[in-house]
Amino acid sequence: MELAYYSDYAVRLVNTEEPARGKDTLTSVEAVRDLFGANQSAARRTTDADVTRFRSVRARLRSVFEAADGGDETLAVDLLNSLLLEFPVSPQISGHDFRDDDGRPLWHMHLADHPSNATAGYAATAAMGLAFHLTEYGVDRLGLCEASPCRNAYLDTSTNRSRRYCSDRCATRANVAAYRARKRLEADRPESTGRADDSAQPTTASGERRSEPRGR
Repeated sequence: MELAYYSDYAVRLVNTEEPARGKDTLTSVEAVRDLFGANQSAARRTTDADVTRFRSVRARLRSVFEAADGGDETLAVDLLNSLLLEFPVSPQISGHDFRDDDGRPLWHMHLADHPSNATAGYAATAAMGLAFHLTEYGVDRLGLCEASPCRNAYLDTSTNRSRRYCSDRCATRANVAAYRARKRLEADRPESTGRADDSAQPTTASGERRSEPRGR
């Protein structure tokens, strides 16, 4: 398993909140446990105190994405380094749950945390995974959705670094909004057909244009 895989821990945590919409799903122990996914042993360590601690780590991880999205690579790295120092992990070689055709372990790197609480374990995994993703793919691969007011975090894994939205749904919504905006602009734009000049010509009482006498 690639260590960059763990970067999804950071995305999942950041996206439990949508500040522009005033939404926050990280409100209970059950919500915190859901973030661990299949890692049930780590989830079982969660207590009520972890809800507040998780929110604090979430704010710091969002700051990393905001700095990266704003083009401040140094700040993004500094913020991530502070998390790595506070929540360390120990990389280990593991072969559990993965076997080749002959039944031998498929050895891979695994992040072993030694946490004092559930938050420390999750934060360590999320920060290390994000660090591996950042150094492997670049700071500009960390983004925030451009579909206002979403601003969910995402990791750009496209071949041409072209991702701008967190999901297909947001991409579609943004494209539809842009299309409607163009249509409104076209409708409001004055037609340059020369009608303004024609209307300035004198007319008869019936509304027909009056022919002007030619100069002698």
